[in-house]
Amino acid sequence: MITNVGLVDRILRVIVGVGLIVAALMVDHPYAWAGWVGVVPLLTGLVGHCPVYRLFGLRTCPLQHG
Repeated sequence: MITNVGLVDRILRVIVGVGLIVAALMVDHPYAWAGWVGVVPLLTGLVGHCPVYRLFGLRTCPLQHG
């Protein structure tokens, strides 16, 4: 799996992901489950690979040599 998510993008994804998950845990609302969508940006931020970026040929990290 090739990294296609840059450092700043990864940091923002982790922050947003954690924020959404924390909000889902803290809110007593019928739609609080929607906060669990935060798992997606959290995982893509931690792994450094976004399947949607690959689908559209995007990347926010410098090219890797080797």
